[in-house]
Amino acid sequence: MTPDKLARLMRLRHELHQAPELSGQEEQTAARIAGELRDRGADQVLTGIGGHGVAGVFDSGQAGPTVAIRCELDGLPIRELSNAAYASRMSGKGHLCGHDGHMVMVLGVADHLNQNRPQHGRVVLIFQPAEETGQGAIAYRADPKFPEIAPDYVFSLHNLPGLALGDVQLCEGPANCASRGMKVVLAGKTSHAAAPQDGVSPAGALSTLMPQMAQLGRGGSLDADFALTTVTHVNLGEPIFGVAPGQAELWVTLRTVADARMQSLIDEAEALVSQAAADQGLGYEITYEDVFEACVNAPDAVDILSASCTNSGVSCEVTPNPQKFSEDFGQFGKGAKAAMFWLGSGEDHPQLHNPDYDFPDALIPVGTGVFVNAIQQVLDPINPR
Repeated sequence: MTPDKLARLMRLRHELHQAPELSGQEEQTAARIAGELRDRGADQVLTGIGGHGVAGVFDSGQAGPTVAIRCELDGLPIRELSNAAYASRMSGKGHLCGHDGHMVMVLGVADHLNQNRPQHGRVVLIFQPAEETGQGAIAYRADPKFPEIAPDYVFSLHNLPGLALGDVQLCEGPANCASRGMKVVLAGKTSHAAAPQDGVSPAGALSTLMPQMAQLGRGGSLDADFALTTVTHVNLGEPIFGVAPGQAELWVTLRTVADARMQSLIDEAEALVSQAAADQGLGYEITYEDVFEACVNAPDAVDILSASCTNSGVSCEVTPNPQKFSEDFGQFGKGAKAAMFWLGSGEDHPQLHNPDYDFPDALIPVGTGVFVNAIQQVLDPINPR
C-alpha cells in the first residue's frame, strides 16, 4: 500500500469515526461506502441489503469461485471520551468497536482490486449493518439480493485489544461464543407500602434469581460445556416510597461456546424462573434479544488465512480457544467456507466498547494485506481451490 493510499484511507476512517450510526440506522454510512466503491471501480454496487447493507462486486467475467470479504457498518450507543480531532460528533454515539477501521481496510482491498482486477471468478466486498445486535448478518443473508452474490469463501476480521499490535490470532473450529440476552419480567400485584401483605411482591423471587443465575454459568475452560451467565440489569417496582412493588425485571446474558450447550442453558435458566415465580405466586414472561449463534471457522478457510499471514509477513498464532465475545459473522458460514481472524490492537490498548477506545490506523495496511493475499489464494488460476 502506497503512502498516499494509506493517508487517504486514514482520512476516510477519521471521517467515518466522526459520524457513527447505530445498528439499523446506518443510512448515511452506507451511502458513503457505496460512493467509495463506485469511485474504486466496482463492477456492481448493491445497496439496501438486509437494511442498509452494501456489496461491491469486482467480477472478472470468467468462471471461477466467489470470494467475499465482510465488515460492519454500525457504531455503538456509547459516549466517546477522546481528545482526538476526529472524535465523534454524534451525541452519545461512537465507533468504539473499530468498525470504522474495518470498513477502510475492506476499501483498501477495493483499491487493490481497482488496479489488479481478478482474472477469473469474482470478489464481493460485504458491508453489513447491525452487527452489534446480532440481526445484521441474518437479515443480509435473507435478503432477495443475496443469492446474486452468495460466496464460496468468506473472510472477516476483528481488531483485538490485548494482542500485540499487528499480530494475528486465528481459531480452529469454534471462533466466537454463542450468546443471547434473556429478559425476565416478574408480575405480581402492587399494594400500599403500609400494607404490603395485600399485594404480591416480586422482590423475593428477584433476590432468589439473581444469585441463582450468576451460579448457573460460571465460565471456566472454553470447551463444549462452557457456560457463562452475567446479570446485566435489574429493576424492581417504581421509584416511590408509598407503593410496594408489583413488577420486576431481570436481564441476564447467556453465553456458551456451542449452540447445543446454549439450548440446555436456556432450559436450565427458564426452569429457575418458573420455580421462583411459582414459589411466590407470580406470573412471568421471558423474551430474548441480541441472539448470536456460535461462530465456527471452516478448516479450509483457516488454512488460507494462516498462509495469507505467512505470505504477508504477519505473526499468526493458530489456537483452539475461541473468543468469549460474540459475532454474527458465523451466519455467513451457512453455505460458504468462512473464517474470521483477530488482529491485535496492542497489548495495552483500551478494550472494545470502552469510551476511550479508538482503532489504531497502523492496522489498516496489515488487515488489507492479509485479505488481498487470501483472495489471491482462492482465485489462483494455477492452483484453484
